[in-house]
Amino acid sequence: MRVELRQAGSNQLIDRLELEEVPHPGRWLELPDRSYLVMQRHHRYQLRGGRYELSSIALQVKAQRRPADARWWEGRWVIGDPSCSFNARSPLLRCAVLPAGPCERCAHHSARSDVP
Repeated sequence: MRVELRQAGSNQLIDRLELEEVPHPGRWLELPDRSYLVMQRHHRYQLRGGRYELSSIALQVKAQRRPADARWWEGRWVIGDPSCSFNARSPLLRCAVLPAGPCERCAHHSARSDVP
């Protein structure tokens, strides 16, 4: 699939690629020499033979390396410890108390009551 990488915010074209699997928002796209966090995904269609067909996908990305403490949890990426009551359960933000992390140094680290 043809994929355009565009800078989130400015929509400036970064690169054009051919990818077998196109990542969804909230996931990292890791290439040999760089890494991006996918913020948005836009499908581009073209009219062919009276029908619209998917021709390419534009990804709004932010240049970012996947943090060392990012983990796959309940079908999505989260940064830090998702069992903590202050964790944002997001690939963008770790928590409200200690956003820069790590969770192990946080004095407010406490288990969430709704986590199995």
